Amino acid sequence: MKYQISGKQIDIGDALSTHVKQELGSVIEKYAQRPTDALVVFSKNAHEFVCEAVVHLSTGLTAQASAHAIEIYAAFDECAEKMDKQLRRYKRRLKDHHRDRMNPVEVLGGASYILAAGDEGENAEPDTLQPIIIAEMETLVQTISVGEAVMQMELAHVPVLVFRNEKTNGVNVVYRREDGNIGWIDPGTTA
Repeated sequence: MKYQISGKQIDIGDALSTHVKQELGSVIEKYAQRPTDALVVFSKNAHEFVCEAVVHLSTGLTAQASAHAIEIYAAFDECAEKMDKQLRRYKRRLKDHHRDRMNPVEVLGGASYILAAGDEGENAEPDTLQPIIIAEMETLVQTISVGEAVMQMELAHVPVLVFRNEKTNGVNVVYRREDGNIGWIDPGTTA
């Protein structure tokens, strides 16, 4: 497994890097036999240290956790504990999908844009119909099942996930509704 351990305007020593590799490695090993890489970033927010961890699994799932504490080791330990809890919650589903899927998840590239918010307010008319793009990034669209998409959305703590449905090969969307339930948009089917 590849580790990328870095700090935003703070120095990460060898002892902390070794601690991160050992602890995060043991957490992930319990639940996923084929992790591909882990990204751990430490930063400082006022008097607290912040630890953010993202782990990519060969099944295409991405788990992420973050925590903050007054000491940097405590911040990482709390982050690793949250990652452990997430992976433990999805352990059965991770194992089931791991057995069914012999090859890694197919991933397609796509563009992701961030549009500028209007300064005039919600009811104002825009000058043009073309929105102002303030950021353009590349994003990945995975070919997975609906169940895997919901699990990926939960693990990544995102409100919306766009994916290619492996049964229909169409682009689908899962999202968290205001009532707490999960919504699924499948434009290829009609009711």
